[in-house]
Amino acid sequence: AEAAAAPGGGGCSPAGGGSVPVLFCFSVFARPSSVPHGAGYELLIQKFLSLYGDQIDMHRKFVVQLFADEWSQYIDLPKGFLVSERCKVRLVPLQIQMTTLGNLTPSSTVFFCCDMQERFRPAIKYFGDIISVGQRLLQGARLLGIPVIVTEQYPKGLGSTVQEIDLTGAKLVLPKTKFSMVLPEVEAALAEIPGVRSVVLFGVETHVCIQQTALELIGRGLEVHIVADATSSRSMMDRMFALEASFLRLARTGIIVTTSEAVLLQLVADKEHPKFKEIQNLIKASAPESGLLSKV
Repeated sequence: AEAAAAPGGGGCSPAGGGSVPVLFCFSVFARPSSVPHGAGYELLIQKFLSLYGDQIDMHRKFVVQLFADEWSQYIDLPKGFLVSERCKVRLVPLQIQMTTLGNLTPSSTVFFCCDMQERFRPAIKYFGDIISVGQRLLQGARLLGIPVIVTEQYPKGLGSTVQEIDLTGAKLVLPKTKFSMVLPEVEAALAEIPGVRSVVLFGVETHVCIQQTALELIGRGLEVHIVADATSSRSMMDRMFALEASFLRLARTGIIVTTSEAVLLQLVADKEHPKFKEIQNLIKASAPESGLLSKV
């Protein structure tokens, strides 16, 4: 027997013929298509894969939701739902499970370099150390073929990225006024990279742009590794409280506080990795402690 859409479901008008128009939404995308009248969950999933297969990470778990006019928002797809009229559905990634937390691999990782600009030099604590570690991370990204996204906060007034930071090969260098790096252009760039699960995040300021970027990325289903020795603030109090807050969020959100050396060695994972020697050369001299040890 045919089941109608859930009470208050997102139907706009009954469809004639053998197919029903459906708007399929995923991440920042929305694409109109159609499915056979009476299609259920499995056919909807197949259609999502046909439309967005290059962006969907098959290792993740997802939930399909239906837009409900009654509630003016999305609801989880009702049990036994069959498409009987025009509707809008979306695919939503579930939060990362604890068993997968921290598993950095080059093929599923992007580096975010946040606002490492000239005008911040005299104001940010240990900025010279942060620059040094950031450059080490970007060298590692180039060696391992990891995409790099860079933002600059109001560069007209605050200047460009410092000269010591080599942005050669960066996928995107973008000005912003929003504190978070998660801009439409950044989301579009992420969508172009298949299988992205993790973001390695560093720059300034820890308690503002870094923290807000991390929270927005987590909200989009990504795991975030904040590199403690490559991020700082004008105030050590703000910096350390932000790192502590991020550490406490680990168990329930997927924000991980780590160090540059831990990130680089995790990405190669094995002494036999073809780039291990070059990565080893990067970390041969220990990274500067950038004031972190004084707070331990």
